[in-house]
Amino acid sequence: MVNLGTSVTERANRRLKRDRPMKNCNEESDDLCTEESESDGKKKSLGKRARKNDGFIIEGSEVEEKISQEEEDNTNRRKRSDDRRRSNPIGAKKVNSENVPKRVTSKDQDGFRKSNMCHQCQRNDKGKVVRCVECKTKRYCVPCMTTWYPKMSEEDFATLCPVCRNNCNCKACLRMELPIKGLLEIQKKSYPEIDKDKEVPYSKYIIKVLLSFLEQINTEQVTELELEAKIKGLSVSDIKIEDAACNKYERIYCDECRTSIADYHRSCPLCSYDLCLSCCRERRDRQIRGGENGRPIKFVDYGFDYLHGGEKVESEDLNSVEIRVLEENGIIPCPPEDKGGCGEGVLELKSLLQDEPIQELVIEARQIRDELNVERVSEISGGSCTCSAIASPDTTSCNSCKAASREDPFDNSLYCPTAVDLTHEDHKHFQWHWSKGEPVIVRDVLETTLGLSWEPMVMYRAFRQIKNLQYEKLLDVTAINCLNWCEVDINVLQFFKGYSEGRFDSKGWPEILKLKDWHPSTLFEKKFPRHNAEFLSCLPFKEYSHPHKGYLNLAVKLPNESLKPDMGPKTYIAYGFNEELVRGDSVTKLHCDVSDVVNVLTHVQSVSVSPVNQDAIRKLKEKHAEQDRREIPEVARMANRGKDVVNAPESGVTCHDVNNDPKSGALWDIFRKQDVPKLEEYIKRHFNEFRHIYGNLLPEVIHPIHDQTVYLNAEHKRRLKEEYGIEPWTFIQRLGDAVFIPAGCPHQVRNLKSCIKVAVDFVSPENVDSCFKLTEEFRMLPHNHRAKEDKLEVKKMIIHALRAAVDDVKGVCKGQYVKKGASKSAKKGAKRRNLLKT
Repeated sequence: MVNLGTSVTERANRRLKRDRPMKNCNEESDDLCTEESESDGKKKSLGKRARKNDGFIIEGSEVEEKISQEEEDNTNRRKRSDDRRRSNPIGAKKVNSENVPKRVTSKDQDGFRKSNMCHQCQRNDKGKVVRCVECKTKRYCVPCMTTWYPKMSEEDFATLCPVCRNNCNCKACLRMELPIKGLLEIQKKSYPEIDKDKEVPYSKYIIKVLLSFLEQINTEQVTELELEAKIKGLSVSDIKIEDAACNKYERIYCDECRTSIADYHRSCPLCSYDLCLSCCRERRDRQIRGGENGRPIKFVDYGFDYLHGGEKVESEDLNSVEIRVLEENGIIPCPPEDKGGCGEGVLELKSLLQDEPIQELVIEARQIRDELNVERVSEISGGSCTCSAIASPDTTSCNSCKAASREDPFDNSLYCPTAVDLTHEDHKHFQWHWSKGEPVIVRDVLETTLGLSWEPMVMYRAFRQIKNLQYEKLLDVTAINCLNWCEVDINVLQFFKGYSEGRFDSKGWPEILKLKDWHPSTLFEKKFPRHNAEFLSCLPFKEYSHPHKGYLNLAVKLPNESLKPDMGPKTYIAYGFNEELVRGDSVTKLHCDVSDVVNVLTHVQSVSVSPVNQDAIRKLKEKHAEQDRREIPEVARMANRGKDVVNAPESGVTCHDVNNDPKSGALWDIFRKQDVPKLEEYIKRHFNEFRHIYGNLLPEVIHPIHDQTVYLNAEHKRRLKEEYGIEPWTFIQRLGDAVFIPAGCPHQVRNLKSCIKVAVDFVSPENVDSCFKLTEEFRMLPHNHRAKEDKLEVKKMIIHALRAAVDDVKGVCKGQYVKKGASKSAKKGAKRRNLLKT
């Protein structure tokens, strides 16, 4: 063992001395001996050698010396490696070798390594360690076992350690620095291969569902092409459309409505102004609806006391936040500079898909439909569902849960299978309910994983990465305060401490903080690689939900080289409170996602509230109610009629139920698609009863749902049903529940406890019509609206998904032989599909 008390210079001199050449080389072969250079002292390797059977043949008396020299070299190599790992930097104080733990690699008679170093904390001074009899290399100390693995006993560690179970949460394993065997098992669970026999049926189903949407896109382009031919005085067949100058890694948006462009569009040759076909049509009709900037709405900060029922503090230095709202020839010239153009050129028709025209794809898809009788192919979802609770509303089933009390009894229950019991029949049930636009809840999905911990401190350690130079140091995060909806900067450790213990402001009111899309500047997969793999492995119905392997997930069909939308996974970490506070609740306000979503609750933590804080909350709620009666006329009228607005009970849930269920986490309200018009009408009628930034009442709304400024509490849900006869599906998401939300279904969430959720977006064929509709709604919003940008690019997804489906049905994917009659675009599609598969 190297003496670490010696200086760096002394150790370097010793290595140099040991590296000097042997003195007893044969005089006859001096030119072949190893010599020391006088200029730089470096060793030059010379010697008489002959190779045989991958070994060395050494002449005469050199054999014994060569063996000794090789053994010495191996020893020196190990010593130098130890020097680099353990020696202090140059100029630092000398380390006492007696205090440095010695590395022991020998094994005892049972095959265990003679070491007490804990794999979790990398220390050997914490007393007793438990050794794994499976791998015989990993050990865990008692403090680490009780702190990081409270659900495992010492016998569990001895039988199979966390490394062997592939759920170790030490820093190295969280960074996926695992044995090869463990990596392969995790990859197999996280990235399953699809059954090859299902590819062609799935592709036929995609063609059946998406062909009408592709025909709609093609009709719009053909109309513009015919207009271009009329402008130029040529036949349609003589029109040559220019290829748009767009890199594969770029994305083109319309400068008028901010919607992404999939293929045909008009562009100015003198500047970079682009216009989508919808805006071209509206300009010719003089009905521009793409949205413009308008006058601002101000939310004023009236001070902290106002949030808890106090009076407004009038001051000239008050902070304010602005949200802007909208004020009310075949040739298209480029708009002036103040509108984003140059004011000089004329917009020309251009295309992004010159090599694979949409018209050819439509023809190929129609041929498959006609020749293979795709129209007769029964939908994957089936004609009916055999769920007992759905077939007969009077019966109950473990695979369903009642979530509403509408007059139609067949529309009140939701499909709720258990993950470990899923079969092929459950897949059909899911597709049937999914095609009807119903949410689906899958119970206990975490039971299908390897058991990695989602405890907040484990997430904190994975995120912090303070000592690994390959990762940036991230110690602070930006959270949202649910009382005034303003951002606050907070230390990560303090945030997670409040997650487990709770936080209260100076008046004793719960301080509810939430992190959305954490961490927004980086990918979840990069920051939490092991948790990302665990999340992917627990996803049910992976044909739809998997972000990389989902065959029925249209987002997967985009080419690898294209700029793809951010579909997640993303983490949502927030505090919670079982009692509805009305103000400052841990909520995700009413909104509608443009894509399908699956949301998994991975951790819950209840927080105890002292009697002192409970009394303070009760008094503050009374002050809040008094303030509402002063500022909201409708609340005052209801109070005069003797109705208690503040203390109205939560529909379908009580605090007693939540407290008695340790796995309960969040309360969900999901509205049906057909109820959206009435829901929007209710919000437009009562918008001035909702508070938002700084506790201000909403002065107006731009879009009742897409603004995401409204949360319907128990009282508003009661009045909604009373006035319009609609109600949402209401249910509690428990630990391990995966909630599938169809695109186009407005929903809101309130955390009953502190929760960690992970969600991923996907695009299913069944909900493409909702994606289309929402994209058009977003297009009408003002430019600076929070939901304005078309991040999904559903038209582009449809085109690539249909191309992939056509290629698969024609048998051209994976390098298979292309039929003689296959089109040029089909052959190009095969090449692209091969790259995508690779």
